[in-house]
Amino acid sequence: MGDFTKLTSKTKNISKWYLEVIDRAKLADYGPAKGTMIIRPYGYAIWENVVSAMDKEIKSSGAVNAYFPMFIPNSLFSKEKDHVAGFAPETAVVTHGGGEELADPLVVRPTSEMIMYDAYSRWISSWRDLPLVINQWNNIVRWEKRTYPFLRTSEFLWQEGHGAHATKKDNWERVIWGIKMYEKIYKEFFALDGLIGTKSESEKFAGAQETLPYEILVEGGKVIQSCTSHDLGQNFSKALGISFQDKNGKTEYVWQNSWGFSTRSIGALVMSHGDDKGLVLPPKLAPVKVVIIPILGKKDTEILKYCEKIKGNIEKLDSEFPGGVEISSDNEKSFGHRISESELRGIPIKITVGTRELQENTVSIGFRLDGMKPTIARVSELSEKTEEYLVDIQERMFINSEEFLKENTFEVNDFEKFKKIMKTTKGLIKAYWCEEKDCEEKIKEETKATTRLKKLDVKKESGEKCIYCNKVAHYLWYFAQAY
Repeated sequence: MGDFTKLTSKTKNISKWYLEVIDRAKLADYGPAKGTMIIRPYGYAIWENVVSAMDKEIKSSGAVNAYFPMFIPNSLFSKEKDHVAGFAPETAVVTHGGGEELADPLVVRPTSEMIMYDAYSRWISSWRDLPLVINQWNNIVRWEKRTYPFLRTSEFLWQEGHGAHATKKDNWERVIWGIKMYEKIYKEFFALDGLIGTKSESEKFAGAQETLPYEILVEGGKVIQSCTSHDLGQNFSKALGISFQDKNGKTEYVWQNSWGFSTRSIGALVMSHGDDKGLVLPPKLAPVKVVIIPILGKKDTEILKYCEKIKGNIEKLDSEFPGGVEISSDNEKSFGHRISESELRGIPIKITVGTRELQENTVSIGFRLDGMKPTIARVSELSEKTEEYLVDIQERMFINSEEFLKENTFEVNDFEKFKKIMKTTKGLIKAYWCEEKDCEEKIKEETKATTRLKKLDVKKESGEKCIYCNKVAHYLWYFAQAY
């Protein structure tokens, strides 16, 4: 399986630990071009489980899947000024093709608003054409200066959904649907709790009126912006002429939204749940939900035949968990090596079988998640028991995430305390902020903390003061250092 020397301690050096886990668990490798990543089969299997879960949610909402080109003529890409200004530092541009210089260079999509909305302008002419909500699963290129597998790469996989609506109200409902759908995926499949809210003006998506993120706090006290849903208003429709005739024959511009979720989510998964032994995968995303590890050396033929029986017993159950069942029986690897391998890969349940289990018609069951005691089960009850254990593991992992978020969120009204937290434990800080850009920049300069969000249901207050400048502040904002 690879290198099984002891991993770097997660608490001592989380960055080094993360890179070692990505490598040794065979999730990804570096590509030959700067900042690119090869997603290896085990890592891609996790992504496939994400895609399977999310695609059902997208289609059930009335959206449909399509595919648009990855090359965008620069003349088209430049039509929405805020959009092009926001992405200019990250764009990769093709200037030559077929041995000749291109008259209109091609931008390699950093996101698909312009290429999709150019088509929308041709496809929409009447209120009968609305809503038009299209999703695509594709790759994106953003020329990052500092890269980090999964969390920040020059090319990544994602889904991006784009809605066009007749009214501002319908548009906002889709924006909310997008972030709530992501929240459901993170909580129910990734077992990761997080926060939803609105971004500040300086942190929102280029070309958007509002950006709603799902922010996840990971060990080490930093946050990962794990996905976003954007209210684009009529910014793009006016720039590209996406208009329609309403029921009264009046010409109106459409209201638009976009929402995206990427392979960055796998980085958040690793960073949040992993420990000093390697990955800890939630059963709903684990490519392998159960590994059967025989103790070889005596009665090998009988034991291996018994393992096949156990495997078939588990597989016959119609499970809500997509992962498969493996038998780890490579006799060139010691029993201890195979145990370490299963732990590194984060497999939720390991079943060990030796001569005692063979004689007693039982199995010994161990769990990857800390705090769950090993147990013995009879083969006849194994399939039902396995499903119960998987449900329990999924629930326990989310509870752990909830508790971690709660324990590492602080409310402060003193900037010295704010600075101390950001220098030591880090975490999420709730504080009143005046919402002025200069103040925001100074907080970041002194603490490396940025505004993460203002919760959607936050109450407007009077008489409160900004954490930094003491000017009037009406809302509590969340601050943290970001990956």
